[in-house]
Amino acid sequence: MDLYSIQPATSAHLEGSPLTRLPILLLNVHSQCNCRCVMCDIWQRKDGSESRAADLESHRESIRRLGVKHVVLSGGEPLLNRDLDAICRFFRGLGVRITLLTTGLLLNKKADIVAAGFDDIIISIDGPPEVHDRIRRVSGAFQAIQKGVLEVRARRPGIPISCRTTVQKLNHTHLRATVSAARSLGLDSISFLAADVSSAAFNREQPWTQQRQDEISLNRCELIELEDEIELLIQTHREDIDQGFIAEGNAKLRRIGMRFRERIEGTPAQAPICNAPWVSAVIEVDGSVRPCFFHPPIGSVRHLTLEQAINSEMALSFRSRLKIASDPVCQRCVCSLNYSG
Repeated sequence: MDLYSIQPATSAHLEGSPLTRLPILLLNVHSQCNCRCVMCDIWQRKDGSESRAADLESHRESIRRLGVKHVVLSGGEPLLNRDLDAICRFFRGLGVRITLLTTGLLLNKKADIVAAGFDDIIISIDGPPEVHDRIRRVSGAFQAIQKGVLEVRARRPGIPISCRTTVQKLNHTHLRATVSAARSLGLDSISFLAADVSSAAFNREQPWTQQRQDEISLNRCELIELEDEIELLIQTHREDIDQGFIAEGNAKLRRIGMRFRERIEGTPAQAPICNAPWVSAVIEVDGSVRPCFFHPPIGSVRHLTLEQAINSEMALSFRSRLKIASDPVCQRCVCSLNYSG
């Protein structure tokens, strides 16, 4: 399942009133990561903070009242969390769907917990084996994922496992090879999105400098190569697109190139259709609550319930002022959540 390709949004979320429903909750349960990805700074964190199942108890009634249907465990790397089994039991007890968003390096070691605790898995795959390992800066990373997928499927053959690929300088000519790599792993689907180089998300104390952005983003020649690769992907993988193995349709695939083109040419960026701040929330390990990965915190669950945090004075003010189409953060966003459920 691709969390960011659900269904078109309705217009009801545009009101700035308190939220009474929160279908999707994203929980960062460990602050560190076991990869050193070139396009991410999370691995540079020095502390190893993690969420505990006991921390969730004070939010049990909020989760019920808000009608949370789907929880995504992320990080850092969620499989580093020593209380992961108990966290899964907590949400399973509430009848909530649980997705694991992971680097996949620990799937082999944690196969029992993963197979028993999660409804589906999304693995970050950055290309065919040699490209993936180079981007992750972990030798044998792809092979570790392969072993992990086999171990999880040995315990639970039918569990849906998909992957997401972040398109950037080191893999922009390998999209078709990445689809083949996903097939070789026996995955159920693959999705693509452009690398985020403009926000302060993912442990960036401040937005990247121009030089740092250029290390990940594409230059004009590379953009042409990417657009050619996308067209070849569309031509040669028509069946995969039609059957949903590739989550994006033609327009969304071409939008990946457009994101890089907007940056190169300085053309006005067009915000995606998104209702994330009205249907979801992101809880960081330190208790901070964000309306999505890219906007600043709007509250905290350290001393408030989840219900109180998403309806704090700061949260209400943020949602009442937010205009997706004209907001600079939204305009440069590389993904979106369009939920109507």
